[in-house]
Amino acid sequence: MIADIKQTTESKMQKSVETLRNNLGKVRTGRAHPGFLDQVQVDYYGSMVPLSQVANVTASDARTLSVQPWEKPMVAKIEKAIRDSDLGLNPAANGDVIRVPMPMLTEERRKDLVKVVRAEAEEARVAVRNVRRDGNDQLKRLLKDKDISEDDERRAQDDIQKLTDKYIAEVDKQLAEKEKELMAV
Repeated sequence: MIADIKQTTESKMQKSVETLRNNLGKVRTGRAHPGFLDQVQVDYYGSMVPLSQVANVTASDARTLSVQPWEKPMVAKIEKAIRDSDLGLNPAANGDVIRVPMPMLTEERRKDLVKVVRAEAEEARVAVRNVRRDGNDQLKRLLKDKDISEDDERRAQDDIQKLTDKYIAEVDKQLAEKEKELMAV
């Protein structure tokens, strides 16, 4: 029972850190990366779908993304969707290919991105702490039902706290790496 709770708690904490890693990967550092346009939604015959489902996105060089729609009529809709997204990009259609130049990061923009990254890290820390709370609640329920002793519950709570400390340290490490990457000119 206790081992199951610990294992579930650890896997949930690991997922929280993975989610943070994915979210930090979407924050750009000045280089063009196809995943940067993942959150752009395009109107595809009346329904909103991710850009990756209606076009091929590639990095043509370090500062430019190329978007190749699979259907010619989608060029204007994709261009509008990228422009209307909150990414601050200005796409330019060139025949049936859309070029998306990545603007240089200014010092002010870098500081804004650091704030965004810190908010993401704080969300991950909160998620890890919520998982800890859920695990401890399960242990308290087992103690209340007299399925485990107080000593076992105390030891298990200590183990869950060690897991929490480990994963929060991992979140802080991810944050420090991303901040360093963002502030590098």
